[in-house]
Amino acid sequence: MAFPSAPSALWSVSVLTVLFTAAVHSNIVYDDDPLQPVTSDETVSVGGTVTLTCRVAESDNSSLQWSNTAQQTLYFGEKRALRDNRIQLHRSTSTELSITIADVQLSDEGEYTCSIFTMPVRTARATVTVLGVPGKPQISGFENAVPEGGKVTLTCISTGSKPPARLIWYRGDQELEGRLDVVEPVPDDPTYNVSSELTLEVSRSDDNALITCAVDHPSLAPGDKRSEQALRVLYSPEVVISPENNLPREGEKFFLQCLGNGNPEPTTYMWEKKDGELPPLAKVDGAFLRFEMLNKSDNGVYLCQVDNGIGNNQGEYTLLVQDAAENIADPTAMLTSSGVDHAVIGGVVAVIVFILLCLLIVLGRYLIRHKGTYLTHEAKGSDDAPDADTAIINAEGGHSGAEDKKEYFI
Repeated sequence: MAFPSAPSALWSVSVLTVLFTAAVHSNIVYDDDPLQPVTSDETVSVGGTVTLTCRVAESDNSSLQWSNTAQQTLYFGEKRALRDNRIQLHRSTSTELSITIADVQLSDEGEYTCSIFTMPVRTARATVTVLGVPGKPQISGFENAVPEGGKVTLTCISTGSKPPARLIWYRGDQELEGRLDVVEPVPDDPTYNVSSELTLEVSRSDDNALITCAVDHPSLAPGDKRSEQALRVLYSPEVVISPENNLPREGEKFFLQCLGNGNPEPTTYMWEKKDGELPPLAKVDGAFLRFEMLNKSDNGVYLCQVDNGIGNNQGEYTLLVQDAAENIADPTAMLTSSGVDHAVIGGVVAVIVFILLCLLIVLGRYLIRHKGTYLTHEAKGSDDAPDADTAIINAEGGHSGAEDKKEYFI
């Protein structure tokens, strides 16, 4: 379709606008009409870009047109009708007209109209919803440290959201339950300010814990906007006395260190010996108690009292000085050595038992053989003897031997 000169074009656009306005107010709907424009609603965040698309199933060479919420023509076919550089032609064919609106503002929200200038004029509407992007949340209430066991109330505020944002509290990764959000509309603006409060009863474990306020809104990805602050909790110190080593020996140097874990850090350390005075050679050096030369008389229970301005606490340590000449081996080594000795002793006993068994077996076999030989000698000559008396006389070790002994002595 050819377009006339500029004045004529403006006159034509005006005429078409009048016709379009009349068609809009007529609210004519054409079902199953191939020339009926089809559009879709769109949602966009402030500062984003939205694309408006209008299509028809068939073309009769009539031009499509997009108009804004004020019924101002934006594009008529490929022709720009409104001088707004944010609005650009995206695609124009005989069956489609698509435009884009960049840097969308809240004022761009509303109902846009696509028309096709047939007889009668056919129209379709598309609603553009603009989301007001909430600002980064701000947390207050961390200005002063909180004593252990006390309560702290924190406030989180996010501005400029549309629709109203939702605020979520976290301690680390754990979600906390705050009070219901307070939503306040902004005067002369379609956005809202949202605030939420969180009250916590704190303990020493909450010191340096991160408290987070996150914004939940359809214009944001999860975690896009959040703020976090660390809690400061004041608590009295926990006291532990740490020795230089676990085997203090007589005549050696030695020290005890008092460790006070509190907030704020401890400022005062006091050393004393239970049921007595500190030894003359024990010197107090702040958190340290130093012994120049240990003595058996230094044995006893030592106390360290710590104060940090919030409270005080004390720890104790029992000192047991070992003799200088006493050779105390490492308990683990002693256990290992004892185990080795038992193994050696067991092996020696087993060998001895084995040898004794072997000796008993050899001795038993020897005795059995010796007994058999004796009986055989006794019976020698008995087989050939004519009678028993002769057999006895002929046997070795018999009476003949006795007679020989008699003759020997005579």
